[in-house]
Amino acid sequence: MAIPLQVRAQAAAAQLVFWLPRPVRRLLAGAPLRRDGQELALDAQLLLRLQKLSGAALVHETVEQSRALLELGQHLVGGKRIEPVATRDVAIPSGDATLDATLYVPAGLPEPSGLLVFFHGGGWVVGSRATHDSAARFLARHAGVRVLSVEYRLAPESPFPGPVEDALAAFDYAHAKAADLGADPDRIAVGGDSAGGNLAAVVALETTRRGGPAPAFQLLIYPAVDFTTRRRSRDLFAEDLFLTDEAMVWFEGHYLPEGADKADPRMSPLVASDHSGLPPAYIVTAGFDPLRDEGEAYGEKLRAAGVPVAVSRQEDLIHGFLNFTGVGTRFREAIAEMAGALRLGLAKRQE
Repeated sequence: MAIPLQVRAQAAAAQLVFWLPRPVRRLLAGAPLRRDGQELALDAQLLLRLQKLSGAALVHETVEQSRALLELGQHLVGGKRIEPVATRDVAIPSGDATLDATLYVPAGLPEPSGLLVFFHGGGWVVGSRATHDSAARFLARHAGVRVLSVEYRLAPESPFPGPVEDALAAFDYAHAKAADLGADPDRIAVGGDSAGGNLAAVVALETTRRGGPAPAFQLLIYPAVDFTTRRRSRDLFAEDLFLTDEAMVWFEGHYLPEGADKADPRMSPLVASDHSGLPPAYIVTAGFDPLRDEGEAYGEKLRAAGVPVAVSRQEDLIHGFLNFTGVGTRFREAIAEMAGALRLGLAKRQE
């Protein structure tokens, strides 16, 4: 899709703002924001100020409008295309449907390699492979793995459990077709951000409980993992920090069918009765994120079950930072850390 000239101009202007002298950026962003013993990164605060001035928001009046504006908005924060990374389209069967997916392969990566099956965020309602193209490229290149980014079907057209079924189908396809994808079937991870992190956690849980094949690693980026409990961070960071409480209610209303059991582990993996035997996990949370506390609670639950887990709170960042690869430096630092964790998690084991 061609990027409108106006959007390209806005993107260039936004990126230039982040290279202004620090005192000027601080003046534009406003006084430091401190909450819960944390201080918001200047890059994050400046981005929020620019979004507020432009009227940008995660959720708009209609589903269609929200999807379209998120696609355009990604061009403002995604930056230049990360190269050299080759891509090819992949078709994944899921029930009676066929899911589109993109395979990302960084230049020079030998076969077979580790593979990340990636599920994008967006509250199960918005988002796509396109909105997460920069994130997939960054992880592929800096983790040294193949990335299979999956276009699972979205609510409200395909509410729960539709996206879960698509995510499971995508992992099973990746494992069965590992050779075709240039991947090692024993080094396939699942990962995703926000709603995608939810789907990745559910895939790890469901495949382990059925006796495999299961992922070798899970990369959970500020995941939503519990619909049953409202935790402290949801109230602390309910407004003006990109993901709002109002948006979360909107997403839930579209994803969950009326009368759905919110304690269903395919929806709320944190409340599953048994987490033993799950693959090692790297869980990253953002300090200024309504989802912070449930992500960290999931890490505690996995650790108590004997699962190898690392929980990394990026205490000065906001929800959504995986997509902000093109502005400032602080977001890329955090993403580079998770790429390192993924590289380590899928490293070839010595015999």
